[in-house]
Amino acid sequence: MTASPSTSRDMASSRIFETLKQDLIRGRFAAGEKLAISALKDHYRVGLSPLREALNRLAAYGLLEQVNQRGFRVPAMDLEELDDIAGLRAQLECMALTQAFQAGDSEWESQVLAAHHRLRRADEHPEQVEEWEQAHLRFHRALLASCGSHWLLRFIEQLHDQFDRYRRLAPPNPEVRKALDRQHGELVELALSRDIRAARALLDDHIRMSHSVARGCCESSASDDDT
Repeated sequence: MTASPSTSRDMASSRIFETLKQDLIRGRFAAGEKLAISALKDHYRVGLSPLREALNRLAAYGLLEQVNQRGFRVPAMDLEELDDIAGLRAQLECMALTQAFQAGDSEWESQVLAAHHRLRRADEHPEQVEEWEQAHLRFHRALLASCGSHWLLRFIEQLHDQFDRYRRLAPPNPEVRKALDRQHGELVELALSRDIRAARALLDDHIRMSHSVARGCCESSASDDDT
């Protein structure tokens, strides 16, 4: 049974949406860059209709800006926006963490332990950046997975993607990275003991520490503009 034209178009749109989303988060396109539709069509080998649908979805998601109704541009890096994203992440993720601790069962504990194990294995190969990024994302997803609110997790996912666009372009800070890696293990221990108060404080510190690194993206850009 062959897929209908509309189904094939939807599949192509979903595929290019995910691929473009990851490329935008990774910084493949410069902040403020206007995207050339024809170049994107050739590079991703996709038809115009599913490409435009994906670009419109990415604009609604906040990873692109629509220009003159038909064009699209990568959003600029904005320090106030980053601060807002980080603050909302701390609020919503601590809320989800509380609910996850209250509702989590032994299966959730197993998933958190497994995700942390994979993250630690990825830590052993720092040159494999994308493998670590995926393991890191899956760990944080697992930690909050049992919170019971689909909408809350969707909002957190969107904020996480927006935050990562800044973090990935920021200058690396090895000392902070080591501290953040240690905190992952501490969060697992607190999850197993269901220490909600300590876990909320640690997660808040975790996000704010990562935020301090991500701010380097905007600060380095400002320095470049001044020179």
